[in-house]
Amino acid sequence: MNITERQKQILFAIIEEYAEVAAPVGSVTLAKLFDVSSATIRAEMSRLEEAGLIAQPHTSAGRIPTDAGYRFYVNSLTEQPEKSEFEPTKMLGAGTTPNRNVHALEVRISSQERTDYAIRSAVDMLAELTGNLGLGTIGDQLYLSGISRLFAQPEFLDNSRIQGVAKLLDNLEPWLKEARPGEPLNIFIGSENPIGKTSGVSLIISKFRSPYSDNSYIGVLGPTRQNYAETMRLVRHAGNILENSL
Repeated sequence: MNITERQKQILFAIIEEYAEVAAPVGSVTLAKLFDVSSATIRAEMSRLEEAGLIAQPHTSAGRIPTDAGYRFYVNSLTEQPEKSEFEPTKMLGAGTTPNRNVHALEVRISSQERTDYAIRSAVDMLAELTGNLGLGTIGDQLYLSGISRLFAQPEFLDNSRIQGVAKLLDNLEPWLKEARPGEPLNIFIGSENPIGKTSGVSLIISKFRSPYSDNSYIGVLGPTRQNYAETMRLVRHAGNILENSL
């Protein structure tokens, strides 16, 4: 997509700020961040809006990312070199680091002697670390953890959104069996989801080999507003740790 480097950085700042504060991001906040005038930011935001990467809610002067904006952001993350691929720029919270979260995930998984316990522990940890709904396949069953965490997010104050998520979850297990994505990490953002297209959630899943199947899955389901860098990093590591330990 043909946008300038500054527009790209403004888009990324909107995505990251929105993930943290769950409120539309205004020009004043961005002007301080980029050390330019609010008028300059508004002009750049208008161009991003014309490109379909951000939108303006009816009740706010700020902007929020669109599914297309999130997709541009996620593609940029995955195009970075492996060493720094999933390094978030902010939003990790006080006292937490990516390495610490990955280490906690590895310790929890490796302490389990049974395959099913290891997968359950990995799913539980993903839910705990990301605040999303964790999911994983154990044989022919789908294990879910953290439903209350998911529905505690402000996006799900609207009952219709909850119904959309429920529809997706009801059909997720058979869809995973049919999908068999070829890449180790798959991200389906908002309307990209084959089921529940209007539910406003993103599904981030990693495929791994287990004693149950060469096509076992682990991942998270959460609102489109989330810390993609850290979540993608943790989901990928969870799949790798499980495959290596099992």
